[in-house]
Amino acid sequence: MAHTAAFFDLDKTIIAKSSTLAFSKPFQAGGLITRRAVLRSAYAQFVYLVGGADHDQMEKMRQFMSQLCTGWDVATVREIVADTLYNVVEPIVYDEAVSLIEEHRLAGRDVVIVSASGSEVVEPIAAMLGADRVIATRMEIVDGRYSGEIEYYAYAEEKARAIRELAEEVGYDLDDSYAYSDSVTDVPMLEAVGHSFAVNPDKELRKAASVHEWPVLVFTKPVALRARMPLPPAGPTLAALAVGGVVAVGGVLWANARRRRLGA
Repeated sequence: MAHTAAFFDLDKTIIAKSSTLAFSKPFQAGGLITRRAVLRSAYAQFVYLVGGADHDQMEKMRQFMSQLCTGWDVATVREIVADTLYNVVEPIVYDEAVSLIEEHRLAGRDVVIVSASGSEVVEPIAAMLGADRVIATRMEIVDGRYSGEIEYYAYAEEKARAIRELAEEVGYDLDDSYAYSDSVTDVPMLEAVGHSFAVNPDKELRKAASVHEWPVLVFTKPVALRARMPLPPAGPTLAALAVGGVVAVGGVLWANARRRRLGA
């Protein structure tokens, strides 16, 4: 018997900031990046929050972040993030998103987080929120370091393809399923289900929502997640959180390389 799901984007849909840039200060404290890079990250965060993350913005963020993460030692990153995870992430979860997730679970729907951020960022947050499944980017690790290459990039049209594949595998009725996102790059994901919502939409997604008659939701209340639900203790899986944000923007390299190969 077919059942249904609610598919959620991560940044600016569940979390009030870009997970890509949220760990700049802890990385500075741990010696991975300079104070100048922290200031550039703060500016990029501002641009992202104000202007959204269209394809051009994602490319600019990729150029900045891919320069930082290539060659980072995985163990060092995990150690830094293990000490800062809850301070950085836990207070910036939208209260409205938590309520929606709870409502869908009470209705018997699976909750699936679908994000261009890496599995290192998406999976631990999904666990904190009680989500059932994750679709996320996977980053290549070579000799214990991040190579800057992408094994799988969950971005734009690929999100929709992955949702349809998961629906076929699990048995979701997509016509009766739900999806939530803030970015115009996720229009294919929103088109893949029967009930779509634009959350804090960027300018272009707001236009698309009007054309498709998708409701617009405005989330404004970040909440300390501990106040809403019990959280698991920090552990090695959660400790890898920060790297996933880097994957999201670095993954444009994978997409561009793939297009070049296909066009060759």
